[in-house]
Amino acid sequence: MVVDTAHHIAVALPSGTVDVSAAYGRPDDAWSAMAIAHGAGAGHAHPFLTGFASALRAEGVATLRFEFPYVTAGRRMPGPAAHAIETWAAVHAWLIERAAGLPVWASGKSYGGRMASMAAAEGRIAAVGLVYLGYPLHPPGDPSKARTAHLPDVAPPQLFVEGTNDPFIDPQEQLVEAVAGCRDARIAWVEGAGHSFEVKGRRRPPDEVGAGLAPLVAEWMRGQRPAA
Repeated sequence: MVVDTAHHIAVALPSGTVDVSAAYGRPDDAWSAMAIAHGAGAGHAHPFLTGFASALRAEGVATLRFEFPYVTAGRRMPGPAAHAIETWAAVHAWLIERAAGLPVWASGKSYGGRMASMAAAEGRIAAVGLVYLGYPLHPPGDPSKARTAHLPDVAPPQLFVEGTNDPFIDPQEQLVEAVAGCRDARIAWVEGAGHSFEVKGRRRPPDEVGAGLAPLVAEWMRGQRPAA
């Protein structure tokens, strides 16, 4: 089993450079590498993310889990989006260097995925593709505040992994319409799952839930990666 190693990645912010924590693991047979960002309410060591990353490594994908500066500072609420975008740019550059020629992808749970999409839309990261684990289309109960304006500017392929009971994408037609307006995007529905991919009546630990998403993500990645 591949074990993560701890690292610190320097992120240049207007207030100064911040070293954010990260964990990197690369299997011997790696064919791709993926940076994985956490959601707004959890750090990079959340069991959902560790389970997802571990299962991806079993699929031959090197993984880099990392945290945003507001977590490093001990705050609960995310800072400015610009800080998250700077973090994504620094992490992506670090992973490109460390992965040594492997195709590099970007992924994130909820907030972390949305920040990746914004970084890609602004051209700050050049990922082979992006994977969103529960994209937060709008605040629950308020579809008028859709976070979609930048999505058509994302050039790489995008995979939206979404639970059918997720209040962040209700009504679902709004997400379907947004994805249809993207350059290259599709939705992978997880039947009965909520925003954290929990399924009512089926109790599973978070690491198992995260691990369960890895095979479908890896399958999509294999279909998108450039020909050798």
